[in-house]
Amino acid sequence: MRKQNPKFPACSAGVEIRNSKRIQRGVTLYLALAVTGAVLLVSFAVVTITLKQLSLSVSARDSQTAFFASDSGTECALYWDLKNPTNLGKSAFATNTSQANISCNSATISLSKTVNPNPPRNGTTTFQVTSPICLTVSVGKSYKGSVPQTRIESRGYNTCTIGSTKRVERAILVTY
Repeated sequence: MRKQNPKFPACSAGVEIRNSKRIQRGVTLYLALAVTGAVLLVSFAVVTITLKQLSLSVSARDSQTAFFASDSGTECALYWDLKNPTNLGKSAFATNTSQANISCNSATISLSKTVNPNPPRNGTTTFQVTSPICLTVSVGKSYKGSVPQTRIESRGYNTCTIGSTKRVERAILVTY
């Protein structure tokens, strides 16, 4: 008679125990794959959120750059319209002045004037700055009766490259 293995009291019981271990190994593999899949899914979600946040922060930075460029143009135009240190009491953008340049941020800026020669002599003065920021400012002077009206429109950009797909424009309009 065959000696019985103490670990397996009966032949059929030994087969059953061996099959049980194989099933447990399969469950372990399934569990490892499920945990790996879950970790991978969470990783993809974190990467996706991070990329979206990066895109939003770049967009916010570009928008802020454009806005502050526009604000700088507005402040420069207001200063030269109201204070004009080269011709006290007279706007650099007045329709009856021949001022050709202003200075903002230590840079000399050329003015381009368009004036209606007929009364009431409405006119528009424009200037552009391309370094270190990009902006275009238009200062309009008109008259309602004898009351002068001023309209300053300043457009700031995050880049000076006109055809750039990432170019952002922000504008400020001041009237008084």
